[in-house]
Amino acid sequence: MPTEKLFAEFPPVSTEQWEEVITKDLKGADYDKKLVWKTTEGVAVRPYYRAENLRSVKHVNAGVGEFPYVRGAKNNNSWLVRQTYCACTDKKKANAQALDGLMKGVNSLGFCFEGKLDDADLDVLLKGIYLDAVEVNFVGCTCSGTGLTQKLTAYAKKSGAKLDEVAASIDADPLREMTTKGALADDAFDRLKNAVVAAAELKRLRNVGVSGATIHNAGGTAVQELAFALSMGNEYLAQLTDRGLAVDEVARRLKFTFAAGASYFIEIAKIRAARMLWANIVRAYKPEKSCAERMKIHAVTSAWNQTAYDAYVNMLRGTTEAMSAAIAGADSLEVLRFDKAFKKSSEFSNRVARNTQILLKEEAHFDQVVDPAAGSYYIETLTQSIAEEAWKLFKQVEEKGGYVAAFKAGFIQEQVSASAQKHDSNIATRRETLLGTNQYPNFTETLDEELRSSLASKEKAPTACACSCNGDKPAQVGEPLKPYRGAQAFEALRLKTENSGKRPQAFMLTFGNLAMCRARAQFASNFFAVAGFKVTDNNCFASVDEGAKAALAANADIVVACSSDDEYAAGVPAIAEKLGGKGILVVAGDPACKEELQGKGISHFISVRSNVLETLKGYQKELGIA
Repeated sequence: MPTEKLFAEFPPVSTEQWEEVITKDLKGADYDKKLVWKTTEGVAVRPYYRAENLRSVKHVNAGVGEFPYVRGAKNNNSWLVRQTYCACTDKKKANAQALDGLMKGVNSLGFCFEGKLDDADLDVLLKGIYLDAVEVNFVGCTCSGTGLTQKLTAYAKKSGAKLDEVAASIDADPLREMTTKGALADDAFDRLKNAVVAAAELKRLRNVGVSGATIHNAGGTAVQELAFALSMGNEYLAQLTDRGLAVDEVARRLKFTFAAGASYFIEIAKIRAARMLWANIVRAYKPEKSCAERMKIHAVTSAWNQTAYDAYVNMLRGTTEAMSAAIAGADSLEVLRFDKAFKKSSEFSNRVARNTQILLKEEAHFDQVVDPAAGSYYIETLTQSIAEEAWKLFKQVEEKGGYVAAFKAGFIQEQVSASAQKHDSNIATRRETLLGTNQYPNFTETLDEELRSSLASKEKAPTACACSCNGDKPAQVGEPLKPYRGAQAFEALRLKTENSGKRPQAFMLTFGNLAMCRARAQFASNFFAVAGFKVTDNNCFASVDEGAKAALAANADIVVACSSDDEYAAGVPAIAEKLGGKGILVVAGDPACKEELQGKGISHFISVRSNVLETLKGYQKELGIA
């Protein structure tokens, strides 16, 4: 059968020709400022990519299962569907939830707990669960995991499980504990070595955790999350091999946990780059078997990205985040409940979270194609860029003596804090959008009393339990990172309005040019609704006089003048005169006549350049909302 090249009749177009047309269309505007996107990771993303961009990308010729494992090591794209259940107090309830989850599509169980689990706890928690048929993961305050490893081995033998087929993990991660609490026990790595040795009979047990998600949830970038996770993993390799363990023995016990954030393609690139960089790190230790170089990755959707207001949007966030993790080839995945930020789990929220990724498998067939991002000019280039930036940061940490030394010196905290501050600034000025929180809020939404109390208590509560496996309090070695959510500042702003018992009214006084007044009214309506203010919008008044009379009749607290710049010079002073000091007069926009208006006593302006958070705090203060 003859083959025909599609579009063969069209002559090829060179990059130079494309650039010539683009430069002409820009009409003298700066190319980089207009068309090149600078991510928070410091990566420059071009407006388009071509095959020639792959010439410098070395990893593109490696296939599935080949070093450096960018494309993964599996011959399919299947992943384990995890759901985590709280076993802190009621082990029997957690077991019932887990069994129910298994009946509804879960094949990786997570149990979070505090302190230690004894034999009786395991009997209750694992009743009816076959360890050689489903992955079981223990997530909690385990500083070394030795005791739990021994108990799990004994339980597996007692239950008749095939030991070689027991796939489980224990989240023993003293570096995560150090990162979130600032403390590290002197014998932490000695105890971790004992845990690795204790796992000898369970060949598929991963009982050393590495939490990149900790960096993400403190406001870190994808590059920082990747670089610092690699540093933590390398610290474990170095410390445990120095204590006499073989690198093969250590590497196959590590499991990395990465957050899947909102930046879709960056998250795909991050996980692909993680496999590549880790393979190179392990290879430097000269393992006997190449399988030691393969990174085991668990992905979890972003907690940092969740919001309490317009919470159902979290379902959509979780979906896109899960998609990026699945496309990138994560070994297991957990979609967080959409209401995790402010409520205990319910059957409804568990079901939605669980079915989000089951849908990606059963209906969208994401598990049928291995590394679908392979060969994409953009994603392959982005993978390389993320890897290069992360490697630079990783080397900086190593130059300081490794992760522990860098943490003690405050380097990790400085890096993440700078990123978090940049995120916060971008959210406050709406350069980053949190839908339903700092942009496009639900105008009529209020949280009920129970929800407000729950949210307030969660923000004040400690983020991690304070325990130590040997009963001693570890020594403080540095300032801990503080997990938070990007939406918290805006949620506090809106809660302040709700808790005040007042609901100030922002009245849109629209006049003049219809297109401009409507555009600015929509902008201003969203602006004030973010703080929970009542918004009264109006189509377009026939005159300034009519609009001012309506605003006075409505007893508006804030009157927003919405029109074109040309009509502000005369219209705004007229509005001020007619209001007679009743209500706060605000001009929507940053007009050319701003200085002239300020000279006439008009002092309030809002525009796309405004710091929305600080501006709204100022209006709350003027209106007596403490």
